[in-house]
Amino acid sequence: MKRPVRIFWRIFLFGFGAFVLLIALANFGVLGKMPSLKDLENPSILQSSEVYAMDGTLMGKYYLPDGNRSIVKYRDISKNVIDALIATEDKRFYDHSGIDMKGTMRAITLLGSKGGGSTITQQLALALFNQRASNKAVRVIQKLKEWIIAIKLERNFTKEEIIALYLNAVPFSDNVFGIRNASRTFFQKEPDRLNVEEAALLVGMINGPGVYNPRRNPKASLDRRNLVIERMRENKNISDADAARLKATPITLKYRKMDENTGYAPYFREILRDEIRQALKGVEKPDGSSYDIYEDGLKIYTTINPRMQEYAEEAVAVQMPVLQKAMNLQAKVKNGAVWKEHPEVLERAMKESDRWKNLAEEGLSDKEIKATFSVKVPMKIFAWNAKREKDTVMTPNDSIRYHRQMLQTAFMVMDPVTGEVRAWVGGINFKTYKLDHANLRTKRQVGSTIKPLLYTQAMEDVGFTAETEVQDQQQTFGKNQLVPATSRTCSGKTITMASALTWSKNCASAYIMKQVGPEQFAQFLGKLNIPTKIEPFPSIALGSCDLSLFEMMWGYSIFAGHGYSTKPYFISRIEDRNGNVIKRFDYSANRKEAISEVTAYKMAKMMEGPVTKGTAAGLMQRLGASEMGGKTGTTNSNADFWFMGYTPQLLAGTWVGCDDRFLTLESSAFYGGSVARPIWEVFFKKVYADKTLGIEQDAKFAKPAELENEINSADIMNIIDNVEPGGQGEDQGNGTENDYNNNNEYIGPESTTPVEDNPKPVKKDSVNNAVPARDGKPIGAPVDEPKKKKGFLKNIFKKKDKDKKE
Repeated sequence: MKRPVRIFWRIFLFGFGAFVLLIALANFGVLGKMPSLKDLENPSILQSSEVYAMDGTLMGKYYLPDGNRSIVKYRDISKNVIDALIATEDKRFYDHSGIDMKGTMRAITLLGSKGGGSTITQQLALALFNQRASNKAVRVIQKLKEWIIAIKLERNFTKEEIIALYLNAVPFSDNVFGIRNASRTFFQKEPDRLNVEEAALLVGMINGPGVYNPRRNPKASLDRRNLVIERMRENKNISDADAARLKATPITLKYRKMDENTGYAPYFREILRDEIRQALKGVEKPDGSSYDIYEDGLKIYTTINPRMQEYAEEAVAVQMPVLQKAMNLQAKVKNGAVWKEHPEVLERAMKESDRWKNLAEEGLSDKEIKATFSVKVPMKIFAWNAKREKDTVMTPNDSIRYHRQMLQTAFMVMDPVTGEVRAWVGGINFKTYKLDHANLRTKRQVGSTIKPLLYTQAMEDVGFTAETEVQDQQQTFGKNQLVPATSRTCSGKTITMASALTWSKNCASAYIMKQVGPEQFAQFLGKLNIPTKIEPFPSIALGSCDLSLFEMMWGYSIFAGHGYSTKPYFISRIEDRNGNVIKRFDYSANRKEAISEVTAYKMAKMMEGPVTKGTAAGLMQRLGASEMGGKTGTTNSNADFWFMGYTPQLLAGTWVGCDDRFLTLESSAFYGGSVARPIWEVFFKKVYADKTLGIEQDAKFAKPAELENEINSADIMNIIDNVEPGGQGEDQGNGTENDYNNNNEYIGPESTTPVEDNPKPVKKDSVNNAVPARDGKPIGAPVDEPKKKKGFLKNIFKKKDKDKKE
């Protein structure tokens, strides 16, 4: 053998041996960690956890930046997607065992100018177990590892399983992962319904998610899509005629990316996140580790009804823009005087802003940063339009004032018997305002909505009935405390308890509190399982305490819930990514008997007074309901507006107010019945109209057997006296807990002079017991759309209301 030949074979054998050694070293992890056999048999793909409504509607997801994907099976992927993928990425996919030597040699020979040599299986190996290296030498080692992993994957999985794994793992444009998310995001459809051109567009993205983004680079994306269509034609997946026709078709997207700000009930999903974490504490996966809401692909099934959720959000959108116009027209708000009285609020908001923090990190002094807040800049701000935002130019200081003077709201709906939450609105816009006003931790003064609970205890423990006569007179507690603080609305008459509740009489409620006892009433509220500890101050009879809407729903559940206090709950079960139930929730654990069924029924009937004749007059008649109960609430200086109401099938509550309590709707035209009640009414109007929901207008409260021959609505109406409404809409001096010292002794003001915004009376509408607007429609009456008639809002501030209810 000639010497050159010997040298050639030595080099060849040495090179081959070195290559085999390199493969062996890579396989055994000497050149870097390799996945174990267990990892290969059970490849882990980061998978977002999904939140579902009670009917299976996808509401939203929880995911990491690189984990926004939903796993889909091979049978649920359109054949068009699979054909496009194989034609474009790996024509000989069904003929090789993980490595395509022909493709590899072509890529080496032509230096990749005619495409790479990686098979679908190799690309899957890279997606699952590696991150592409930028260093060429490291990339060579990485390539060897990909080959080894690809061969092992081919041994463990069928071709169909490999394709499904690949399409579930790869990224698409806009940081969307997996074919299912991509299909939903760009076309609002499931992946099994994708047509040829849609499949071609998505598969075209895989090679360059940023370059071929159809929203940012439509020309490049169109060219790439047409290349995929051409490859499908070459692979005989589609005919020449179809290919030509499809290439001429423009890109049509139905783009909507689901994030924390979109989807159903974003406020609710944020609260749900923490609840899930608490629920899964101590629950372990089969391998002993804890579940991760962002990575483990959990399926969380909730009690939310998507139709009711939509109606709740629509009801809020009907009323809140009208109220906001009124707020913006108030002199103190319009000229900025209200902020001159509270400069510390603006100062704090300025220093807590992202702008301040970013400029501080850049090294600017406080004085320099503060100066930038007075310079006008382009920005997006919240607006009551379809997009809930608009472009404008204003100073950051003006932006802070603008956003803080927006009225907020909370609206919650639940089944009063089971406690299942059906709808949850925590604010006017989650994207702009993250604070949830419906949750357990956000508390506001509740005003007269507390009265039904006081009257309930008077029935249950003192023996009062709807017919019991009470004194509508200012009451003295202790040494010098007068409740209410003003006697202006005290009629001095003797009236029935039903009348006192119907007209929200503060003085009569103080009388009832004296019979019950502040200490006993505070204990009774604790008996209802309301978490907040209420101090036994006499003024809590008028609602001086702060509670959350969540707690008020909890407390009011006793009426339609047959005497049971039922905690609102909203998770029915949690499943792992394979559909195995890992935790199930039972509402019975949330129920506790608090009062007798007889008392609950009597109160339900008595609470028809406010929604027929009283502070929410005509509500029951307008909705055409056979039976319902409700109560309005307004607090000191009109800072908070409430309406709590229920039917035999649904309990709902709403609150309206500003986050800064000094921002108020000052006119006496505004009270719980005109501000908060319309949201409740619009919602129930929609619910009653939707017969698929099964909420019946003729539903009635179940009458206990002991009362078979007693109590009907006519009886209740007959014992309601036609007295002037109580303190709703004016500052009644409900007081606060700051009016007491550590010994529960009253140290607040002794004056009985009422603090009034508008002392002059106005003519009352005889039908709806509300202040009429210029167009003849009472303010706060049910509307389908916000009123825009000229002069409507200005008229509000010209009128004064002697009734100022609650």
